[in-house]
Amino acid sequence: MNFRRSLPEIRCQPCLSPACLQSGVPCGGTRRYNRIAVLRFWLLILVAAAAPAQVLYELSGRIGPEGRASVTLFGATHPFTTSTFTDESGRFTFKKLAAATYTLAVFQPGRGDARQTIEVGPSLADAHNRVQLTITLRDADFDPTSDRRRHSVTTRELAIPERALRDYVDAQRDLEKRDVEAAEKHLEHAVELAPRFANAWNTLGTIAYQTRRFPLAEQRFRQSLKQDPTAYEPLVNLGGVLVTVHKLDEALEVNVHATLTRPNDALANSQLGMTYFELGQFDSAVKYLERARQLDPAHFSHPQLFLAEIHLRRGQKCEAARVLEDFLQYHPDYPQAEIMRQNIVELRQ
Repeated sequence: MNFRRSLPEIRCQPCLSPACLQSGVPCGGTRRYNRIAVLRFWLLILVAAAAPAQVLYELSGRIGPEGRASVTLFGATHPFTTSTFTDESGRFTFKKLAAATYTLAVFQPGRGDARQTIEVGPSLADAHNRVQLTITLRDADFDPTSDRRRHSVTTRELAIPERALRDYVDAQRDLEKRDVEAAEKHLEHAVELAPRFANAWNTLGTIAYQTRRFPLAEQRFRQSLKQDPTAYEPLVNLGGVLVTVHKLDEALEVNVHATLTRPNDALANSQLGMTYFELGQFDSAVKYLERARQLDPAHFSHPQLFLAEIHLRRGQKCEAARVLEDFLQYHPDYPQAEIMRQNIVELRQ
């Protein structure tokens, strides 16, 4: 296999959004009910959405319109990746998946790359632990620049030695086997051999973020951007970690840049909304959080939870209930779903 030729097809892992990991903030409401409800919602954000790990699932999907595509599944909140190809009718299958939230990335030649959040868990599976889904993609869902990037090789990429590329590929295999320690060692060796290997730095940053080593994640994303200032993945990932570590001025700058670069990226919009939320600029926060929800209603950053808190702080209980109901539609196995349903009933009263 010619690793240099295949390098543009190496996929960068997406990062976590701060929504699942950041700490709560004091409630600004004045009524006791709102303070309790807001506290509950922040506690919900801290809970990782995953069912018992011993149950494994099979995911069978179909991409529409029909056609061949490569499909990659990334762990949205845990280090994991696996890839496959569809058949001519657009069908694909992944086996032995843990119950969790995933990012499904679809690449079709001539159209580019499209991403969508999916859930795998007991409420969505049949009696045989099989989850079936159909994904209809529009042209607007694709990033056409990814198609161009796959068919070009930069001077920087040509300079990456074969050994470093093999380490990168080995790391992807390790992540598929959920051997995070081995993957990180392969990637660290890759950047030792090739310090300008931006994709490897970005994947290292993603692993650090998903294992809650936020300062290290920030360092690695910055290193990836230093090596390739035009790369989008470390840019949006840096925006996420900056919100998490509460460096809000820079987070605003980076997330605005990411949103302008890819206006239809749900992650960029959600993170910009979160940044405005943390800055107390709720009108702007609602604009971008709603945009993220429209682009990817099940997005792993959970924009509905931030919207619910904004509505609560404004005394808009019916609106808060509405977005929480929307959240549960896409995340029925959320660990605190039953408490959230009780909150919705109280909000409707």
